[in-house]
Amino acid sequence: MLAKIDEIENEIRSFSIGNNEDLEKFRLSFLSRKSGLSSLFDDLKSVEKSEKPLIGKRLNEVKKLAETKYDGEKLKLETSVKKVKEELDLSIPGRTFSVGREHILIQTLNDFISIFQKIGFSIAEGPEIEDEFYNFDALNTPEYHPVRDIQDTFYIINKFDDTKKYLLRTHTSPIQIRTMLANKPPIRIIAPGKAYRNETVTMKNYFTFYQVEGLYVDKNVSMRDLKGVLSYYVKKYFGAESKTRFRPSFFPFTEPSAELDISCFICKGKGCRTCKNSGWIELGGCGMVDPNVFNAVGYDPEIYSGYAFGLGIERIAMMKYGISDIRMFYQNDVRFLDQF
Repeated sequence: MLAKIDEIENEIRSFSIGNNEDLEKFRLSFLSRKSGLSSLFDDLKSVEKSEKPLIGKRLNEVKKLAETKYDGEKLKLETSVKKVKEELDLSIPGRTFSVGREHILIQTLNDFISIFQKIGFSIAEGPEIEDEFYNFDALNTPEYHPVRDIQDTFYIINKFDDTKKYLLRTHTSPIQIRTMLANKPPIRIIAPGKAYRNETVTMKNYFTFYQVEGLYVDKNVSMRDLKGVLSYYVKKYFGAESKTRFRPSFFPFTEPSAELDISCFICKGKGCRTCKNSGWIELGGCGMVDPNVFNAVGYDPEIYSGYAFGLGIERIAMMKYGISDIRMFYQNDVRFLDQF
């Protein structure tokens, strides 16, 4: 038994304790009721009477060794934890984390959609890669029109079918054509999405941009309806004091056509540098759907009439927040984006 006691003593002395888990293992191995040391105390009853004093003394010495080591290591661990807590300065500000948010263009687009959904417009979508029929032909844009030149449009090379020309849509108007071909009037939709044009990048122009087209087709639709719905949007988004103006213009797919202007948000119509002292800022194009467009989709222009409009989301955001350079939307400068 003395040899067994010596073996347990060596185990106690060599046992390494580095954390609370090790400390608990030590307790279970040497101080618990089921430990080997405790079982030797039980075996002491069967030892010869003459040997009991010596063996009992050795058992008590080893038990005392185990208890002393346990208490000492426990105190070390508790002191270490306390020291860490004392060194922790809770007055130091915590780490700050950047919270993601919607891009300013998406915010502006969602605001636009929300306003028009409340007055009965539904959302329509279409592909960004189009063929010439939907992007030009059905929209009454003749082959000789300059917007169809390669200098203005991104064409896509199609090695498998040379009977059609494919391109990145130059506006979201093709969605109007697809919607009318698939549905009968009445139709009341907005078509948000990205468009692409082969333009030189400047402070005012970019080769890609967000656009929202609007279309309403029914019987007895007039220019008065168009002016009413766009004036409603301007007042809802830019403020009740905002004014609208419609100037005659020309677009292949509308007749008559107009440019929508709103009163300058900076000078309130008095004239300033932003509005070039006119008191007005151009917002987008609009007009009554040309009868040739209705013929292309199988609608009878003698029965149905309608209006359409197209507004650029970048231009709306620039006007709303006084942003002077369209390129800032696409540079991903967090200092700029965090303002919104």
